[in-house]
Parts: sequence; structure tokens; C-alpha cells
Amino acid sequence: MDEKISEKRAAYLAEDYSRGFIRHCQFEPDVIRKGYFQSKVTIKEHHRQQDGFIHAGVMATMADHTAGYSAFTIVSEDYQILTIEFKVNFLRPAYGDSLICRSRVIREGSQIIISESEVFDSREGEETLVAKAIVTLMAVQKDKLEL
Repeated sequence: MDEKISEKRAAYLAEDYSRGFIRHCQFEPDVIRKGYFQSKVTIKEHHRQQDGFIHAGVMATMADHTAGYSAFTIVSEDYQILTIEFKVNFLRPAYGDSLICRSRVIREGSQIIISESEVFDSREGEETLVAKAIVTLMAVQKDKLEL
């Protein structure tokens, strides 16, 4: 899936990515391609848990949300993406100065999309894989979405 998406669509997704709760979390879009979305966050004290490690909730939220936006890159603009289910494995504690999440679509269906997220702890220029998630998503037409 190395196809490009339009600059307009990429700009929209970059802006849309950091709204609401995600803005509060301070996650930022980084790389956007068809079937791929990468995000990052600079770690602040409020991202850490009581022992100084980066909170698992931060990593899980980042993995889920970034996977959703990898799915957004393959659907038309009149669709919304909703998470159906996700599973995350925490491989080791994270304690660095930033996190990087790389998400890619691994199964492209007409309604159900599966993405994989890898979360890396970045400290002193070195990256360590700290979490891996599989996220199942549903593409729903905006006009069919009931709120």
C-alpha cells in the first residue's frame, strides 16, 4: 500500500487527528500514507504513572487512535471509522522522552478493516518496541451513523 493519498486528504486527516481527548493527550500526526499513519507524543509528567513509567492507558489510546487513522486513509471522505475491538500487548515498560506509534492496515475490507499498531519508546535517539496492538475497525457512512 505505498500509494499516495491526496495532499488535501492528508492535511484533513492531520488536522482531524488531534481533536478532543487526543489534543488533551498531546498526540500529533507525523507520517500519513495510504494504509499507514504514524503519530508521536513528547512525554510530560502527566503521561506517567505513579512509578514514573509512561501510563499503559497512554500507549493503548495512542495505538487505538492511530490505527483508526490508518484506516481513514483507505476510505472515502463520506465514511467514519469506529473501533469494534482492540487487543494490546505491553512488551516492556516505557519511560523515555517520547512515544512513536506506527499503524498500518493489514486487512482491507469493504466494511471491516484490521490495523496493527506498534508503539516505540524513544529515549536518547534509540527506539524500543514497547507495545503491539491489533485493532478491528468498522467503516460507516457518515449519514448512516446514529448518535
